[in-house]
Amino acid sequence: MKQVLVIGYVWPEPNSSAAGSRMLELIHVFLARGCAVTFASAAALSEHRFNLASIGVAEKSIALNCSSFDAFIAELQPDAVLFDRFFTEEQFGWRVEQVCPSALRILDTEDLHSLRHARQQLLKSAQKACANEREKQSVAPITADSALLYQQMCAGDMAVREIAAIFRCDLSLMISEYEIELLQRYFSVPVQLLFYCPFLSQPKIDSALLPEFSVRQHFIAIGNFRHEPNWDSVLWLKHQLWPMIRAQLPQAELHIYGAYPPPKATQLHNAKEGFHIKGWAVDAQTVMQSARVCLAPLRFGAGIKGKLMDAMRCGTPSITTAIGAESMCGEMPWGGAVENTAEEFAAAAVAHYQDEILWQQKQQQGFSILRNYFYRADYSVVLQARLTQLAEQREHERNNNFIGQMLRHHSHKSTQYMGQWIEAKNK
Repeated sequence: MKQVLVIGYVWPEPNSSAAGSRMLELIHVFLARGCAVTFASAAALSEHRFNLASIGVAEKSIALNCSSFDAFIAELQPDAVLFDRFFTEEQFGWRVEQVCPSALRILDTEDLHSLRHARQQLLKSAQKACANEREKQSVAPITADSALLYQQMCAGDMAVREIAAIFRCDLSLMISEYEIELLQRYFSVPVQLLFYCPFLSQPKIDSALLPEFSVRQHFIAIGNFRHEPNWDSVLWLKHQLWPMIRAQLPQAELHIYGAYPPPKATQLHNAKEGFHIKGWAVDAQTVMQSARVCLAPLRFGAGIKGKLMDAMRCGTPSITTAIGAESMCGEMPWGGAVENTAEEFAAAAVAHYQDEILWQQKQQQGFSILRNYFYRADYSVVLQARLTQLAEQREHERNNNFIGQMLRHHSHKSTQYMGQWIEAKNK
């Protein structure tokens, strides 16, 4: 494997989102293999995007529904193509197969979008009966079991589209063990199509260099405002959780960081209430280390949460929900607290903020999760071994994925004709 093409849904922003950090980690895996890497995207160039040229990665702006991509990839002749989320596979997968049929097709799911969407729909359904905004923003997190989630996912077309993309690809990279189990048990996705690949970097844990309990202050919540679960968590904090915490800790402040805060978010800023919308953090590690407790009240979502990984690495105990902690600790005790009711969430936040012994115990549990759950294997090495195996046995593995062949035949034809129709219409 000498030439790799990454087709990005957006340009990587490692300081804005966990998805951006994840993409850079994958790029570094290919660079470590000695591959020439080209990153292409149809998205607009973003303000906080990473300078890929600085690490030797070529950049290419591409267009949707345009045959110019065919000429570009024909000249590049990649040995492997990494699709950033299933949307890009839908747009460009048929073109890749048509021009470079032997190229490996790898899908990075980030998280299972259809699962996140199903939970969001369940939350919206629960909020419909609410009489006002305060009631609406007091609805508890979604705790539906796998069977109910499967039914909800089947009710829309996003799961159909996303899982079809998984079948069409040679390998899908998954960050959540729960999502792998869901796909295998309920959607009959073969195990060989899925590869468990959580965050790849393993920074050294040196608690001696981290600020102690006594010098830390305030609560922190962090997350890209364009990511709907993050914005929803801000609303839950504003309308219910923070008033309950603030009533017991009148001098405490909540500092909310995140890229791209919209006006509706900045309008929530209220210094008298200790509710501070800070916006984009130049250095997320610094602000996380200075905080005493991290709040991540996620009512819906999927995947594993970069903010909670950062909290553990920074020695900052976190209070979150079952969705927040999903696939992030196995059977190990959480480095903070996992609560699904407003009263228990607020009580845990106050306890961790005031009790230094409890705080220190939970900090150590966070370190233990990193060492024994996320660092139990060097996943960059394991991924490289799987890619080598896949390249050597490509035809054999594709022959064993007949459903994928069938879906590529039918869906690629329809997508191809739609794309060509749009291109002709645009001309």
